Amino acid sequence: MAMIEEVPKVSFERVGMHSHIRGLGLDESGRARFAADGMVGQVKAREAAGIAVQLIKRGKLAGKGILLVGPTGSGKTAIAMGIARELGEDVPFVQIAGSEIYSAEMKKTEFLKQALRRAIGVKISEERKVYEGAIEKIEIKKTRHPFNPYVEVPDSVLITLKTKDDEKTFRAGREIAYQILEQGIEEGDVIQIDAESGRVSKLGTTKEEEGIFLKRRVNLPTGPVLKIKEFTYTVTLHDLDIVNSRAGGILSLFFGGGMEINDEVRQRVDETVKSWVEEGKAVLVPGVLFIDECHMLDIEAFSFLARAMESELAPILILATNRGKTRIRGTDIEAPHGIPIDMLDRLLIINTEPYKKDEVREIVKIRAREEGIEISDEALEYLAELGEKTSLRYAVQLLAPAHIIAGRKKVEREHVKKAEEYFADIRRSISFVEKLEGMLQ
Repeated sequence: MAMIEEVPKVSFERVGMHSHIRGLGLDESGRARFAADGMVGQVKAREAAGIAVQLIKRGKLAGKGILLVGPTGSGKTAIAMGIARELGEDVPFVQIAGSEIYSAEMKKTEFLKQALRRAIGVKISEERKVYEGAIEKIEIKKTRHPFNPYVEVPDSVLITLKTKDDEKTFRAGREIAYQILEQGIEEGDVIQIDAESGRVSKLGTTKEEEGIFLKRRVNLPTGPVLKIKEFTYTVTLHDLDIVNSRAGGILSLFFGGGMEINDEVRQRVDETVKSWVEEGKAVLVPGVLFIDECHMLDIEAFSFLARAMESELAPILILATNRGKTRIRGTDIEAPHGIPIDMLDRLLIINTEPYKKDEVREIVKIRAREEGIEISDEALEYLAELGEKTSLRYAVQLLAPAHIIAGRKKVEREHVKKAEEYFADIRRSISFVEKLEGMLQ
C-alpha cells in the first residue's frame, strides 16, 4: 500500500481591524470595564450601547435605530460590532459605507434592500445521520490518475472511528478520501461524516498539540459512532432570495454579484420563511446593518430606510458619522449630521470621544496579540504617544510595517520610529504637500 503523503496547502490569513471584538465588555450591572471583550475605554458610549442591547432584546427598539456620532477612529465600528456580538454569536453583522449605494451596477434602493436582507438570519434546524468519533486508524488507498499515470490520487479510505462507548471500521469512497487529505485529518482527530452527503467536518483533536498550527482540543465523543444529530445553521434572507431567483439560481450564490432581484421573489421567500417559523422549523435572527459615513446617503436613501425600519422583517439599523451640521445630500437643506429631522427623531444618539493615551496603549497591545506580533514595552509606549498625538488608527497601522522592519521578530522602539519615517500620518502628509506648494509659488 502506498504511503500517505502530506498534501501541501497554501492558506491566506487576513486579520480584520475588529476581529478582536467579542462584545461590549460590560459587567452584570451594565457597567463598562476598562478593557474587556476586546473593547477599551469609551465607557459612557459602551454603557449606552448596553442599554440599547437590552431595548433590542425586549423588542422596545422596533421602528427605531441607533446613531453613533464621534471623530474618526473613536471606535464607532467597534461599538456597532460589539452590539451585534452581545445579541448572539450567530447574529448577522453587515457593514457598508454610505458612499457604496452609488453603484453603476444597481439602483440605490436595490442595494439597500439587499444589505437589509443580508442582515436578517434564518436559523434552520434539521436531523442528520452522521458517523462521529475520534480516528483510531486511517489508511488511504491510492491509484494512478486517469489522465496522468505518473501521479497518484486517493481511491478509497479505511477508517476506524471510536467513541467512549463504541468503535466502528468502514470503507469510504474517493470523495471522502479527498476531503480527509485536503483538511489534513489524521489519527487522533475527531471528525463527523454526513452519511447522506459524505461531507467531512473536523471538530478538533484529542491529542496534545505542539507547534504553531494548533487544533482545537475536544473530548472523546460518547454514544454510538453512527447516530442521528440535530444540526442548526443560519442563512440570510438574501441567500434565500438568490437561490429562489429565476435569474440567478443556485450558482449565483458562488458566481453572482450585482444582480437585481424581483420583489415577487422576496415576497415568496418571506411567506415561506414565515410558514417555517410557524411550523417550528426555523427561527428568525434579526441582525445588525451598520452604515458608516451615513452623511453620504441622500434624501431618497433616508426615505427608503425610514420605511424599511417599520417593516416586520427589519434588522437593527446602526448609523455612524463624524460630521456636525451639514447639507442633506440631494437637497439644499442643512441638518444635524446631514440627516433629515424626521429620520433623526427615530434614532438613539450615542457620542464617542477621542481615545486617551492609556486607552491607545491597551488597544495597540490587543491588536499586537491578535496579529501575533511580539512588542516591547518601550515600543508600545511610543505607539501610545503617537496615537494620542495623531490617531489610534495610525498607531495601529504602524504595527505591521514595524514587524516587517524587525524581521518578523520582537518589535522595538527603533523599528516603530523607522516605520514612522516611511509612513506619514495625515498632518505630516498635509504639511508636506503645503510645503511643496509654497516652494512652487
